[in-house]
Amino acid sequence: MKLLQVFPYPILIAATLILGLAPFFPQPHLFEKIRMLLSGTLTRPVDIFDLLMHGSPALLLFLKWVVEKSSTT
Repeated sequence: MKLLQVFPYPILIAATLILGLAPFFPQPHLFEKIRMLLSGTLTRPVDIFDLLMHGSPALLLFLKWVVEKSSTT
């Protein structure tokens, strides 16, 4: 997973916070899209793309943490 080594933790954390919580008002897109996914109303391609765009930094951060944890044990 050399691709994950390219991204330092501070950059991933900042991107996760900024993209995950944008727009800050009235409701972050990531929370809205996850709620739509759980209720079964996430059907439009633009909404699916929005979920992927706003959630990808959090996914990369999680994957980087898991890979580094598993390689140290």
